[in-house]
Amino acid sequence: MAYEEAKKRFRGSISPVITPFHEDEQIDFDKFKELINWQIESGSHGISVTGTSGEPSSMTVEEREMVMKTACKTVNGRVPFIPGTGSTNHQETLRLTKAAQEMGADGALVIVPYYNKPNQHALYRHFKAVADSVEIPIILYNIPGRTAVNLEVDTIASLAKDCPNIIGVKESNKDFEHVNKVLLKAGRDFNLYSGIEVLCYPMLAIGGAGHVSATANVAPKEVAELYNKWEAGDVEGAQDLHFGLMPLNNVLFRDTNPAPAKAALGMMGKIKPVLRKPLDVPSEKIQHDIRNTLTSYNLL
Repeated sequence: MAYEEAKKRFRGSISPVITPFHEDEQIDFDKFKELINWQIESGSHGISVTGTSGEPSSMTVEEREMVMKTACKTVNGRVPFIPGTGSTNHQETLRLTKAAQEMGADGALVIVPYYNKPNQHALYRHFKAVADSVEIPIILYNIPGRTAVNLEVDTIASLAKDCPNIIGVKESNKDFEHVNKVLLKAGRDFNLYSGIEVLCYPMLAIGGAGHVSATANVAPKEVAELYNKWEAGDVEGAQDLHFGLMPLNNVLFRDTNPAPAKAALGMMGKIKPVLRKPLDVPSEKIQHDIRNTLTSYNLL
């Protein structure tokens, strides 16, 4: 029953909050807490950290645990807290997912292991072992553009069937046929989240549970309102927001995420726009375009 309740609670705009750094690339925990509070005050329905937007692969495991703990305390039960706990390393994934449970996280977002390109049987064994190691709900995270391997529909369906606490998947997958088949084979009560900005609205239309959109870092109110309007039956209003957000979505992905989002938040006075190497700030041309776009949205 707890997992069915989680499926109902984990809906809407789950914001994948960036990790702010000082000039020396150390974590700026004060700004981090400010960002989380701003997200919740702006209407985000959930908070996730240490996902792609949070630069987890540039952090030590200990740093990831500190970021997760800080976020968990800051959220303080106001909205669901679902940190990213996946890694290319299986043992690290187990450690971080267990840590999420121990600190009181509501669930965990677990990415397909990146770089090592496991086959589908290996992915099944990896995710099943992670799910079996904890009792909190698990959301799979499929992002083939980053991991070089796609979590196939049949693998997702098998995991949904065999692991009661695997309740959904974040699909950063531009293959809309694939995401339709996820709900067909895993069941329409399986929580499907869009991780592709232009598909946030279309996934709601086929029965998705919401979205985990990097754009929410910059425009949390509008990204949350897209879900609110759809849920309220305001189809035209949701469509207007879908198309209205497109220019912002486009400029925030002119360079590798989260570089444009951090540049934007820097211009908005929220953080210092520092990324950990090997990432760096966008080019001057892209920053110029980001500034013009933010101005057009009255975000500056």
